[in-house]
Amino acid sequence: MTVEEVCPLCGNSQISSTLSVKDYSISQETFQLKKCNSCTFLFTTPVPNQDAIGRYYASDVYISHTDSNKGVIEQLYQLVRKRTLAGKRKLIASLTQREKGSILDYGCGTGAFLNEMKSHGWKTDGIEPDAGARAKAEQLIGGDIGLPNELPNLTAQSYDAVTMWHVLEHVHDLNKTIQEVKRVLKPEGKLFVAVPNHQSFDAQHYGAYWAAYDVPRHLHHFSPETMKSLMERHGLKIVVKKGMWFDSFYVSMLSEKYKIGKINYFKAFFIGLISNLYAFLNVEKCSSLIYVISK
Repeated sequence: MTVEEVCPLCGNSQISSTLSVKDYSISQETFQLKKCNSCTFLFTTPVPNQDAIGRYYASDVYISHTDSNKGVIEQLYQLVRKRTLAGKRKLIASLTQREKGSILDYGCGTGAFLNEMKSHGWKTDGIEPDAGARAKAEQLIGGDIGLPNELPNLTAQSYDAVTMWHVLEHVHDLNKTIQEVKRVLKPEGKLFVAVPNHQSFDAQHYGAYWAAYDVPRHLHHFSPETMKSLMERHGLKIVVKKGMWFDSFYVSMLSEKYKIGKINYFKAFFIGLISNLYAFLNVEKCSSLIYVISK
C-alpha cells in the first residue's frame, strides 16, 4: 500500500486527518479518511495499489460483482436495481434527447444496465476491471467488455452518453479517468455520474459507521462542492443533479449492521426517511446523487 501525500483532486499537499473507518464487509482493516485543506476533497488512505486492491472485492458480499441474493439486504438491492434500470434509461434518453444512440458504461459490473440499454436499441460498450463480473456481463450482453486500460484506445467523440454508476469513487487515477471520459464523449454528449454524498444526513448520523464510505474500495468521497470542482478542472459543467432516493434506506440498513452488529430495520428506515426529507428540501443533501455533466 502507498499513502497519498497529496490531494488526488487538486494536488495540494496540505491535508488533515478526519475519520478512522473500518472495512466491515471484507478485510476488517482500518483506514483513514483525509481532507484537503484547499479544495475540501475527502479521500481514503492508505490506498491499496491496483495490484493489491482486488482482494478487497473478492467476496460474495460484494453484490455488484456477484449478483448475490443470499440475504435480505442483497434481495432488496436486486429488487431496487430492477426498478431503477428503466429509470436510468429514461433519464439518459431525456437528457441526450435520443431514444437510441451510443453509450459507454464505465464500471459495468455484471452488465445489467448495458443489457437494459441494448434491449432498447442502443449501441453499447462496457468497461469492467473485475474478471468475474466482466465474464458475467459478456455472457449477458453477448459481446466483449473492455478493461480500464483500454479506455485511451477508444475513438474520440464517439459516445452520446457515458455512464459511471457508483464507479468514480473506485478509480485510482481520478483526473486521468475524467479526462479520457471527456475525450470519448461527443460534443453534445452527456456524462452521468452517480456517487454517494458524505454531506447527507445519513452520513452525518452514522459517522465512521456510514456504509457508503466502504473503505478501501471507495478511494474518493464526494460532496456536491468537490464534484463541481473536479468537473470544472476538466472544462466540464454539471447541468442536472438527481437524487437516488432508495440509497438512503439501503445504506442505513448496512450502517446499522456495522454499528450494532445486526440490522434494526425500523431505525434504518427512519434514518433513511429523515435523510430523504432533508434531501427533498435540498437535493444536495441526498444520500447519493446522479450528476449529469456536459462539455
